[in-house]
Amino acid sequence: MDKTHFEETESKEFDWKLTKRLLSFVKPFARYFYFALLLMLITTILAPLRPYLSKVIIDDYILQSNTTGFFTLILLIFLVLISHSILQFLATYSMKWLGQKALFIIRTKVFQHLQGLDVSYFDKNPVGRLVTRVTNDIETISDFLSGGFIIILTDFILILAIIAFMLYLNIKLTLITLSILPILFLITWIFRNRIREIFREIRKSIANINAFLNEFFTGVLTIKVFNRENYFKQRFRKINEENRNLWIKTVHYYSIFFPTIEFLGSLALALIIWFTAESVLSKLMTLGTFFAFIQYSEMFFRPIRDLTEKFTNLQNAMASSERIFQVLDTQPKIVVETNCISFSGFRKSIEFRNITFSYDGNNNVLKDVSFEVEKGEIIAIVGHTGAGKTTIVNLLCRFYEPQSGEILIDGVDLRRYDINDLRSKIAYITQDVFLFARTVVENISLGDEKIDFQKIVEVSETIGLSKFVENLPTKYDTNILERGINLSAGQRQLLAFARALVRDPEILILDEATSNIDPETEKIIEQSLNTLFAGRTSIVIAHRFTTINRANRIVVLHKGELREIGTHTELMKLNGIYSKLYKLQVEKQKLVRMEVPS
Repeated sequence: MDKTHFEETESKEFDWKLTKRLLSFVKPFARYFYFALLLMLITTILAPLRPYLSKVIIDDYILQSNTTGFFTLILLIFLVLISHSILQFLATYSMKWLGQKALFIIRTKVFQHLQGLDVSYFDKNPVGRLVTRVTNDIETISDFLSGGFIIILTDFILILAIIAFMLYLNIKLTLITLSILPILFLITWIFRNRIREIFREIRKSIANINAFLNEFFTGVLTIKVFNRENYFKQRFRKINEENRNLWIKTVHYYSIFFPTIEFLGSLALALIIWFTAESVLSKLMTLGTFFAFIQYSEMFFRPIRDLTEKFTNLQNAMASSERIFQVLDTQPKIVVETNCISFSGFRKSIEFRNITFSYDGNNNVLKDVSFEVEKGEIIAIVGHTGAGKTTIVNLLCRFYEPQSGEILIDGVDLRRYDINDLRSKIAYITQDVFLFARTVVENISLGDEKIDFQKIVEVSETIGLSKFVENLPTKYDTNILERGINLSAGQRQLLAFARALVRDPEILILDEATSNIDPETEKIIEQSLNTLFAGRTSIVIAHRFTTINRANRIVVLHKGELREIGTHTELMKLNGIYSKLYKLQVEKQKLVRMEVPS
């Protein structure tokens, strides 16, 4: 098995259009956004005020032995420190609260949008990629929405404010301090480009891990049956090592970059001391100015270092937001008309008229198929694997749209009906029953509050499900393990029947629903089929002729074409495809009986 590769959007520079779309999720909380912005601006202004006040208190009070107003100024500095801390706490809390609210909206919107996309989208997009979109990508923009954008803005303002205070105090020292900037910008540019490339590879690596884990957990039984644990262990080890090595690279660059920034800050401080020592000693510069410049020098490099990290996060947020918006901008192919008709149930017939369909747009799975199903009729669809049997019912449920032709219910094109109304009247039971890690009741009702417990019990008794449910530890409140692995295939199938019958559907679809069950459960199901079929229009896809024999008519598909249609007797007389299929199964059953020891 080859390694799964994902198309990942590269880290990109700041994109105002994407930023506007991201900030639109903050719009419902605009008041809190502006409140947090105001608080951050105030804290930004207060921060460079402290060194200046320190300069005043040293020059005008301590060195002058001036006690008049000294304690007042000390109190002012103390109030500035307290105010800065309180405002910073409020600003940080507001931004983080705002970010989490926005993330909740985004994650909900993405999930709801994915629910609205048609089945073909999930055919083409691996589960690992979609999980990455809803989890990792949304988490990546957390820092941006939790104040990252505001912090970048306020850091710029802080740098300008510090430079303004420094220029006011001493232009020469300011220019000496700023002389380090060209080196700083060069190092920052190199670091940003290198770290951006690594983070791009990390996102691909995480997507690969998610895809691998989804594949592994889904196919864990197959892996164990064929004793391939070591092979998958080595595959995961390789993918995991790639991810680890990429993160180690980031550690390498960060461990070089931040100490370098600290060194440059120390170098700037050394230059200030070097060029001011003589001036301070000769009293051409006050001690307070010298002390203030040392504080400004240390303060100056902190937001620059933060900006580098914030810009890296911003680039990642831009790339992640682009991938999220790619999902949100994907429009479903199954379009519900604005003036759709409410489907309250059909009265006459379902007609497949000249249906041609292809999954990939090149190879037709169905070719000009036409037949009609009368209300209350049981239609069986048979044919070899790949003949297009399941595709027929998928089109009826509007999971896909045909390339040409139309499906009519009571003479009205299926596409004109409200899709939710339509599906509420259809029960689709497949061979591979999916059960959730919930109770028996929840698996039958699927959270539908209209279905009461008494109705679930009645349906369970009708189809024979209650016989095994009553033996469960807490009966209907017993938790079923994920995918129903603690139940037999027959028990899972009975649960699927109960799930269908409890909704009292008008159209019943059975897709190989009785193919993988034990003989004892088959007897129970065969008895319950009478209840399931009663008063309903049923379409049955099956290989077992015990089920097919119940059909009023049989549709025979071969390589996507309708080749035969009629009753069992009529088709046997034709001596065609159906007759051959029937004889093959009869011969197979005879061989099975011969192999069973007496």
